[in-house]
Amino acid sequence: MRQFDYARATSPAEAALAAKGAEARFIAGGTNLLDLMKLQIEVPQKLVDISRLDLKGIERQDEGLKIGALVSNSDLAVDEHVKRDYPLLSRALLAGASGQLRNKASTGGNFLQRTRCGYFYETSARCNKRNPSSGCDAIGGFNRIHAILGASDKCIATHPSDMAVAMRALDAEIETVKADGSTRRFNVAELHRLPGDTPEIETNLEAGELITAIHLPAPLGGTQIYRKVRDRASYAFALISVAAVVKMEAGRIAKARLAFGGVAHVPWRNEAVEQLLIDEAPSEKLFAEAADILLKDAKGQGDNDFKIELMRRTLPAVLLEATGTRTEGQAA
Repeated sequence: MRQFDYARATSPAEAALAAKGAEARFIAGGTNLLDLMKLQIEVPQKLVDISRLDLKGIERQDEGLKIGALVSNSDLAVDEHVKRDYPLLSRALLAGASGQLRNKASTGGNFLQRTRCGYFYETSARCNKRNPSSGCDAIGGFNRIHAILGASDKCIATHPSDMAVAMRALDAEIETVKADGSTRRFNVAELHRLPGDTPEIETNLEAGELITAIHLPAPLGGTQIYRKVRDRASYAFALISVAAVVKMEAGRIAKARLAFGGVAHVPWRNEAVEQLLIDEAPSEKLFAEAADILLKDAKGQGDNDFKIELMRRTLPAVLLEATGTRTEGQAA
């Protein structure tokens, strides 16, 4: 590990100012950053410790919920308001990592995890995300866990967070403070970037901009499901995942929010899929059409071709469960 400067911030504004330089990084739980530093994938010249900032509260606000950026994943998952009003979020958090990691990982940091692409972690491999313009060995390589949507010829990596997928479905908003002391608040959809020609730029945050809180809107109600398909039952990243909020009224779908993980460089959402479902009676045919819309532009890379069929089966299964729809052969 290389030498670096260390500063302990006493306020969010001070932290943002201290981390203004491009080679500075914030550290809270450190569950991802420290591993990357040990491998010399991340080589910051300065670490700004934000772990002692007063950003660990969860409070009711404007009919929704305000979550401090330093709330641990464990605490957020078991919070009584989250379990009651946003069970999708609780389930997504509990599906991620191990208990020990959830105890350390922060809510803000969870959004900023870097990809688990093996070529990104293998420093002898070509990786445009780690070393811009060097190439991408995942394309044409072993790419079983890689993206089928929104990828580019520069990068086919996926975003690893379960929590971020749930937040996307819930239309969460993120609050930040910048290095000049100003603040802003924006929808979580605006946080992450598709790879395009610059996969090394993963978010729309400015240098030194610090996530301070996450805001959840008023509870959506309905049935909430987080379905994560993975190679083993615990401590594994999603091959694919579906976060669903579905509300039924008079036998028809009145509300549908859907987000997807394991398929793209960002937590993925396609509002055309949701619009197809609104005011419709649930059926296997309808849900198959929804999967067709979602996967219209999907492209496998060889080893991950199976993800397309896997999602084509998983999305209808989740929607059948969320709407309480019986399929042929099920008992009445």
